[in-house]
Amino acid sequence: MYTLALETSCDETSAAVIEDGRHICSNIISTQVPIHRKFGGVVPEIASRQHIEYVLPIIKEALDTAQVTLADIDHIGVTYGPGLVGALLVGVAAAKAISFAADKPLVGVNHMEGHIFANFLSHPELEPPFLALVVSGGHTQLVQINGYNSFKLMGQTRDDAAGEAFDKIARVMGYPYPGGPQIDKLAKEGNPDAIAFPKALHEKHNFEFSFSGLKSAVLNYLHTQEQRGQSYNAADVAASFQKTVVETLVEKTMDAASYCGAKKIAVAGGVSANSGLAAAMSAACADKGYAFYRPDPILCTDNGAMIGCRAYYMALDGRFADLTLNAKPALPITSD
Repeated sequence: MYTLALETSCDETSAAVIEDGRHICSNIISTQVPIHRKFGGVVPEIASRQHIEYVLPIIKEALDTAQVTLADIDHIGVTYGPGLVGALLVGVAAAKAISFAADKPLVGVNHMEGHIFANFLSHPELEPPFLALVVSGGHTQLVQINGYNSFKLMGQTRDDAAGEAFDKIARVMGYPYPGGPQIDKLAKEGNPDAIAFPKALHEKHNFEFSFSGLKSAVLNYLHTQEQRGQSYNAADVAASFQKTVVETLVEKTMDAASYCGAKKIAVAGGVSANSGLAAAMSAACADKGYAFYRPDPILCTDNGAMIGCRAYYMALDGRFADLTLNAKPALPITSD
């Protein structure tokens, strides 16, 4: 069974062909990072226009690379939320057009569920149930994966996502977009105990997150040093900030795993590529005797392959969409 999948939720235009849900035949990704870097972040209108330009050539390249035609495709999956509404609309429109023209079933995929399913592509042995920590530029969530189409949202951020905080701190410190990899690299050179930054919502069994206070604390520290005419060690700031974020994510994940009885932990989303988070989560899981899973780096960021994997399991369950499918920029995870 072949799935053609499209992903255009933010600043990556991606198309992939997946065989039987877990084998990647092609995964073509066109990134807009160089375009948006000059603005310090993603400009939604520019992202939408770039998707319009790239989406059809990327689809053709995905089919050609996989050595299949539309006639071979069994269904088409597409991200329809959450994300930037203009960007989402490009992918949804393209998928609906192909679905209609080629008479192929359409599957609307939740972008965050796609991130979680990236783990199935990297780890063929992984099966539900497990607990997933999803950390990206726009979301931070703890989700119980009880089955391939059965989820329970345990908690999510009340304000800023972890990835958003990374990007904002990096920008203020003068590093280019995207800021997460810059902070991760810099943190390796600093002292994580140099500066004490606050944690929020750290009560036991509180599975929600808040990073706005931490972000403000780091910004206040930087501005105070500047106003006093004092220099600061950028590596120490990065290391101390990253340590606070990572400890918050790991502590809440371990608490949630104990609470729901999970023995397998998976991380997903762009921030799951962070080396500090991966090392700390792996160590915590080893200490507790939990199995730990993380997608390959190319599958941590936005890509069509993860959408194809999710679409496959939705198709097996008969969860198809019709041609009224529309973009939903604030689409929540479907919780049981």
